[in-house]
Amino acid sequence: MFSIVLNIVGTLFHLYVAARLYSLDAVRTHIPRRAWWIGAFLVWLLYFVGVRVGDEALDWRWWPGQFALTWLGITFVMSLCLLAADLASGFGFWWRAHTQKLRAIGAIAGVLLAAFALFQGMRAPSIVEQEVVMKDLPRALDGTVIVAVSDIHLGAQRRSEWLAARVAQINALQPAAVLLLGDQVEDNPVGEPQLAPTLRGLRAPLGVWAVTGNHEFYGDVETTVSEFQQGGVRWLRDRQVELAPGLVLAGIEDIGRTMRNEGDYTGGLARTIPTRTDTATILMSHIPAPDIIQEARERGVDLMLSGHTHGGQIWPFSYAVQQRFARYAGAYDVEGMLLYVTRGAGSWGPRMRLWKPGEIIRLTLRTPA
Repeated sequence: MFSIVLNIVGTLFHLYVAARLYSLDAVRTHIPRRAWWIGAFLVWLLYFVGVRVGDEALDWRWWPGQFALTWLGITFVMSLCLLAADLASGFGFWWRAHTQKLRAIGAIAGVLLAAFALFQGMRAPSIVEQEVVMKDLPRALDGTVIVAVSDIHLGAQRRSEWLAARVAQINALQPAAVLLLGDQVEDNPVGEPQLAPTLRGLRAPLGVWAVTGNHEFYGDVETTVSEFQQGGVRWLRDRQVELAPGLVLAGIEDIGRTMRNEGDYTGGLARTIPTRTDTATILMSHIPAPDIIQEARERGVDLMLSGHTHGGQIWPFSYAVQQRFARYAGAYDVEGMLLYVTRGAGSWGPRMRLWKPGEIIRLTLRTPA
């Protein structure tokens, strides 16, 4: 079903962009119609094959699958710009004298925006600083630095070499603990011998901790968990630990499947934090579901960390994501509890971001003034 949707949507974008580009005099006068449409068909065929390969292989690792996702992103961004030009000219029914100029501007804008989105998707994640006041934090822990990273999506686009660069970024922040907030993999286990030694390069005296995201369950989740454990990562799957005296770290298993089946997805949180706590508590939950946020606040959580949304990743999908998750990117004060929803360090699908790049969060814990 997923591949059918991608084929239909991608085909429409592809045909619209191809038709609008060929309507430009500068293109028509230099490229014969037959040659243009044969070329357009061949590119579409590669897209079609890429979608089939990616959907059947699940991990999109073969290059046609990666081309398909990238081409889908490029044609989407270009379609937005060309559609804006068409609307401005009434699809050629008014402002006829300016139709060619408007379409040319739309085409150039589409190419530039797609290039910018690719740059934002491929650049190193930015570092975002956030101070967190925790009312029950012991004085001895004031100034403790914790680094949170979500949605790495290791797999086709990002491998251990990319992760090694992120390890260097994280170590430079001198964290006491590193928290991985889910979607560590695209779907299947990474399967690289370099993964474990790369992960062991993280320097965090209080440990490296992780929770599952929905993408871990698209593949063999237990093998993925084992791979990361070999690298020194400890998983919190509906459990909590004392990170330091007076500071608790809790993590819940991904709730994506339960949400999709419209079930009660708060059970994991109830098992993890069964009663209201008066200890400084950090909760890791991959998905910032409204009921989880409310339950966490009621159970005395001071800081909740989530990912999943990618901040919309490619505008204007941010508006659609916001309809699903009202708190979809950044810091939110939820009646005294701080919720931080990170855009994530990686990306899903096209390796593109419009407008903001990926991010790594550096959290400084503070006692009340």
